[in-house]
Amino acid sequence: MNNNYDFIVIGGGILGMSTAWQLQQAYPGQSVLVIEKERGPAQHQTGHNSGVIHAGVYYKPGSLKARFCREGNAATRAFCDEYGIKYDNCGKLLVATNEAEYRRMQALVSRCEENGIEVEVLSETQLKKREPNIRGVGAIFVPSTGIVSFTEITVQMGKLVQAAGGTLKFATEVTAIDERADGVEVNTSGGTFRGRYLVACAGLMADRVVRLLGLEPSFRILPFRGEYFLLPPEHNRIVNHLIYPIPDPDLPFLGVHLTRMIDGTVTVGPNAVLAFKREGYRKTDISLRDSLEMLCYSGLRRVLLKNFRASLAEFRNSLSKRGYLRLVQKYCPQLRVEDLTPYPAGIRAQAVTPDGALVDDFLFVSTRRALVVCNAPSPAATSAIPIGAHIVTQLKGLVEKV
Repeated sequence: MNNNYDFIVIGGGILGMSTAWQLQQAYPGQSVLVIEKERGPAQHQTGHNSGVIHAGVYYKPGSLKARFCREGNAATRAFCDEYGIKYDNCGKLLVATNEAEYRRMQALVSRCEENGIEVEVLSETQLKKREPNIRGVGAIFVPSTGIVSFTEITVQMGKLVQAAGGTLKFATEVTAIDERADGVEVNTSGGTFRGRYLVACAGLMADRVVRLLGLEPSFRILPFRGEYFLLPPEHNRIVNHLIYPIPDPDLPFLGVHLTRMIDGTVTVGPNAVLAFKREGYRKTDISLRDSLEMLCYSGLRRVLLKNFRASLAEFRNSLSKRGYLRLVQKYCPQLRVEDLTPYPAGIRAQAVTPDGALVDDFLFVSTRRALVVCNAPSPAATSAIPIGAHIVTQLKGLVEKV
């Protein structure tokens, strides 16, 4: 069996598959291997999110987030059109429930204008007409926001990789990496593979991959669990659009929202609570190694101190459905606690620096033969195609130097 490849990609989520697919287009005839420790693609962040095709409302103008999201919104829909993947341009409403939120809403309108995003400002009356079950003093309508299954997109990308001669190896966990002058050797549970170049899209394990390359990362990955609830079938038409609160700029995450899913259901969430295991999708999931690493990290302590009250509130609402429900009832008062039924949680891989700063933009680390995606928060799934293109461009720079 040939274990030598031109390019090795670690990670079978949407970023890894997008990168492998675009490497084949940029380097036709060269061999590509994708290594994934799970038994199939999209098993972590890609397959545990709300499936929103984001427009880029919140992101700092000029940032990679803003640029990739805008490009990715169009590229995602074009990919779905080409390969027959169902999506819905249902649009998003950001709802202000009081005057303070309405003032913050105006700032978001300006941010959208800076980022070139089409929006419509709705009065209370116009909001009520669009969404009879939603209460607010005003809203921003973002027509370019949609919903899709990112798992389905990832599976299709994997098929394209294989059709072009690429190799996908699942249930294959990376245990060691040895970078040499002429290439990279990757030891795994399924054998040793050699590549001329390596790309790692390892999500929750990004900092550990950097360490396997012999570098000390300037950040740590902290896992934040996003817990969702599913509304019962009789509420599948409770909203016509995605419903988001106006985010508080003093808090690191966007708040609990109502999301129409591509399968016709409606979810409530997510919150954001620290997980005690990197892949800890359940409250009872605990890893001694992961917990000790986090508790010994100065960045975690400083994040908790900076966001102490918000962290306590998130933890309390994680334990209490009623507390969680109150966040939703601000804009959807008819929902009741019995409407919140179980739904799988997701994990956000958040890069945090030692001073307690949450890395806000995409972050990459490169060596002579390798490139690691170190921070890819939302809207990474929306942005997967332009991120893959960016990685290919960065690799070209490495190739030219050799």
